[in-house]
Amino acid sequence: QVQLVESGGGLVQAGGSLRLSCAASGLPFSNYAMGWFRQAPGKEREFAAAISQIGGRTYYSDSVKGRFTISRDNAKNTVYLQMNTLKPEDTAVYYCAAARTGWRKDPNYYNYWGQGTQVTVSS
Repeated sequence: QVQLVESGGGLVQAGGSLRLSCAASGLPFSNYAMGWFRQAPGKEREFAAAISQIGGRTYYSDSVKGRFTISRDNAKNTVYLQMNTLKPEDTAVYYCAAARTGWRKDPNYYNYWGQGTQVTVSS
């Protein structure tokens, strides 16, 4: 019954912004660290950002640090990814994931995954 549902993807010009949302249900949301991963065509899924269970700490890959911001609203069981100054190389399917214990960069650590939302950045 656990579900993670991403939304907010779309097509934007380079330099633009998007805000992704991930609505979680069927799990004690505040007990899970949340992460965002992305997968471009022909590439492996890679870590982008994560946030601790209570939202006090955030973590980013070097490729997105300074441009992306992860946040969560535990009252709404929702995690967000604000993406600014988007680049064509950010084009990927973005996945929301939940981990029972802390966060990791390894996608295999996460217990639940959303279906993904497409982000396309044109030059």
